[in-house]
Amino acid sequence: MSSLLRQQRVHAVWWEDDGEGAAVCLLDQTQLPAEVVHLRLRHEQEVADAIRSLKVRGAPAIGATAAFGLCLALARLLREQGEGLTCAAAYAHFLKVAELMRGTRPTAVNLFWAIERMQRCAERLAKEEVAPSYLVQQLQAEAQAIVDEDAQACLRMGELGAELLQDGDHVLTHCNTGMLATMGWGTALAPLYIAHRQGKRIHVYVDETRPVLQGARLTAWELSQEGVPLTLITDNMAAYFMAQGNIKAVFVGADRVTANGDVANKIGTYGLAVLARAHQIPFYVAVPRSTIDLSLASGAHIPIEQRNPAEVTTIRGVSIAPAGVQVANPAFDVTPNHLITALITERGIAYPPFADSLRQICADD
Repeated sequence: MSSLLRQQRVHAVWWEDDGEGAAVCLLDQTQLPAEVVHLRLRHEQEVADAIRSLKVRGAPAIGATAAFGLCLALARLLREQGEGLTCAAAYAHFLKVAELMRGTRPTAVNLFWAIERMQRCAERLAKEEVAPSYLVQQLQAEAQAIVDEDAQACLRMGELGAELLQDGDHVLTHCNTGMLATMGWGTALAPLYIAHRQGKRIHVYVDETRPVLQGARLTAWELSQEGVPLTLITDNMAAYFMAQGNIKAVFVGADRVTANGDVANKIGTYGLAVLARAHQIPFYVAVPRSTIDLSLASGAHIPIEQRNPAEVTTIRGVSIAPAGVQVANPAFDVTPNHLITALITERGIAYPPFADSLRQICADD
């Protein structure tokens, strides 16, 4: 299965350095599926704006993008100031940019995990007063390690999750949890990709995922690229297909998992978990270790991002609601742990009681 790392066709974010300087490169997810547009971002503010505006999204991909954004900031500063740049000045700029990245999106813990990891590396090197060029080099290596580790984690989650799927299974997924959301094959989509490549005849029901339609625009596009059979449905069709007996399991990702196993994920996930329990359908959540936040006791403590009302009142710039209508637009909801069958991680599958199993999975940290 290790060869699958070389076969991945879609990449959400990557680093390039050419004659014009360093760049964080993204596949602009706001343009899919109509256009495949690649962005080359050469300033840290552009990177922050891309995260905030959903040009890149998905918890692991956001974390990697922020890590690359921190590298970009120092590479750009070094290019501008050359030998006049001191290690202290470079580190001071790093801290400023770290705050910029932290302010982009509040819910996905991978963002903060990646920034903290990069900051520990930068702080250690700053104390040693290394040359700024060496600081940049080591930070690039740390960011690439985050990317490589996530790719390996995705593959492992895929292998473990595929064992839960039988030939002929029909499964439901929500939002986008694949190659566009991670640095590898995905979280909740990885088991579906692996099972498909193993020859299992699976079929995926894809929730459209209002209001930004990540399921319709991104997941349907991704699965189509890999030849995985799918049926696109609106969000309010899930109960109908569950009642028909068409769905054997639900696979979703997460943006944060708390110590007791509560899960914050794209708005609508909680409702699917309730429906799955009512129809006695297994509900699986696939997450890398970096998404597990043991510092929070429960989902009640997770900050929930409130997004622009225009995402609800318009679709692709076309108004679908009366002008001036009051709008609520939480980007995430919290699924309580008692509705979750298991959490699939690269370190193993965690079953209830999650307070114990998650502590064991994170024990080596």
